[in-house]
Amino acid sequence: MNDMRAALYDSYGPPEVLYEGRVPVPALKEGEVLVRVHATSVNGGELYGRAGRVRLVTGRRFPLRTGMDFTGEVAQVDGAVVGLREGDRVWGLLGRTFGSAAEYVAVRPRRLSYAPESIGLVEAASLPAGTTAITALETKARLRPGERLLVRGASGGIGSVAVQLGKALGAHVTGIAGPKNLDFVRGLGADEVRSYTTTGPAELGRFDVVLDTVGTEHRAFRRLLAPGGRMVSIAFDFDHVTASLGYLAASAVHGPRRVRFFSGNPTHDLFARLARYVETGAIRPVVDTVHPLSGIAAAHRALEAGGVRGKHVIQVV
Repeated sequence: MNDMRAALYDSYGPPEVLYEGRVPVPALKEGEVLVRVHATSVNGGELYGRAGRVRLVTGRRFPLRTGMDFTGEVAQVDGAVVGLREGDRVWGLLGRTFGSAAEYVAVRPRRLSYAPESIGLVEAASLPAGTTAITALETKARLRPGERLLVRGASGGIGSVAVQLGKALGAHVTGIAGPKNLDFVRGLGADEVRSYTTTGPAELGRFDVVLDTVGTEHRAFRRLLAPGGRMVSIAFDFDHVTASLGYLAASAVHGPRRVRFFSGNPTHDLFARLARYVETGAIRPVVDTVHPLSGIAAAHRALEAGGVRGKHVIQVV
């Protein structure tokens, strides 16, 4: 086992720069676990990485890799690792790096947890981004039973989990999505659904919590907050990055209706919490399409086209 299949690209650009190639299998370091990847999903951050919009982070040491989260089985365990064995079903995240769209990944145990037994590893790959929804609603917003929750991007990978989680936490959930996905979002448990093509922010009413997965019109949606309301944003406008980040920073400090912004970087405990929600049936996987590793370009293209329902999943094994 000297090399493995992996999704690569040799230059920044459109989805077509992606291809399936071969790279060395990661060398296991002290305290690491080697995971044989069954599946991964396509996240918005990977689109920005591939397009070169965060090249200060990704650099120019081509070929570059893609993929952030993973599900799979433990293939090898360093002697310093306690509590994991070969064959254990796990899911997790690489951290602030890319490379999980491959046959193997090497990670530290704090970056993963046991995968839920009630679902398969391929469909489970649609859910790791749900850790962001848990952090947003439970930790940042402290959503309480009976509160009114608005989810922007309710049909997407994080939004679809947030709708389900909001209902599990006892909130009245309104989801915003495209016109073709309204019934889909309603099927996730949303009490009300609105199309972003026909309903502007001013027509939505008041909310105790707004979860923004889109990254635009922060000011307009902040105005919807009731007294004591909280807005959590996990995205910002890349086309107006300075103004967008400046507004988020200022609103996090000033005024009674604060906007919290964060970038998810979950560890073991958060994945374990997500698994418990899945095992109880409160959160179910939402897979838009399953693509082979060789179809990585098509998966990126599909996510960029919009209208996604849940996640585009890449099946590796």
